[in-house]
Amino acid sequence: MEFRKIFDTIPEQFDRYRPRYSEELFQYLIHYAEIGPNKKVLEIGSGTGQATDPILQTGCDYHAIEIGEHLCEKMKEKYDQFPNFHIVNDDFITHDFGSHRFDLIYSAATIQWIPENVAFSKTFELLKQGGFLVMMLTRTDYKTPNEELYAKIQKLYDQYFKPDIPYTHGSFKYENALNYGYIDFKRLDFHGKREMNPDEYVAFCGTHCDHIAIPEPYKTLFFEGLRDVVANNGGKVIFEDTYILYLAKKP
Repeated sequence: MEFRKIFDTIPEQFDRYRPRYSEELFQYLIHYAEIGPNKKVLEIGSGTGQATDPILQTGCDYHAIEIGEHLCEKMKEKYDQFPNFHIVNDDFITHDFGSHRFDLIYSAATIQWIPENVAFSKTFELLKQGGFLVMMLTRTDYKTPNEELYAKIQKLYDQYFKPDIPYTHGSFKYENALNYGYIDFKRLDFHGKREMNPDEYVAFCGTHCDHIAIPEPYKTLFFEGLRDVVANNGGKVIFEDTYILYLAKKP
């Protein structure tokens, strides 16, 4: 199974444990792009709505495309009551959007799953003149606030982390949007903190695509080891999050 489709196997766990983005990030974005009832917005790879609520609640004409069938059904379960909510279960790479054009297209930790030439050229084509491409992701530091615990967790990775499929999607260059006609590219960072108990931490780790792909018996040994090491070393993991916002504009 492709990594970008593997999340569809855990819709409930994904919905509960995947991190959301900071309120300050959305406040900035909504003001910067002037998102409101008169704007048409597309979210690429909505998951189960980790970055949906603040945009949908502006009253914009919200559209989403989600490749995962079960993730898409979870989105409908949560948001179908909103008259401005629209979603299609399909692959952005191959989907025909017809005459639809958008004022803003955004991705929350999704666009890196799409080949660069498709990601930037297709979004550019789908945007109206003066429209915005927005890409956001979370970088998490749990080493600094938990150094001793972090070292013990890394030993478990060395021993049991043996996914069937290698993760090769960490090299996406967001700034390359400038090579496809975009202008005014910039990055802004926002910050937050999370804290998890042993069970929450294990469930959260179980939403990472390469962690889902660990075969047995390593998978059980790995996750049981994670739970035990956190429980026996303070009973919590602290995350210092950086929410990264990339912005680019179609002239």
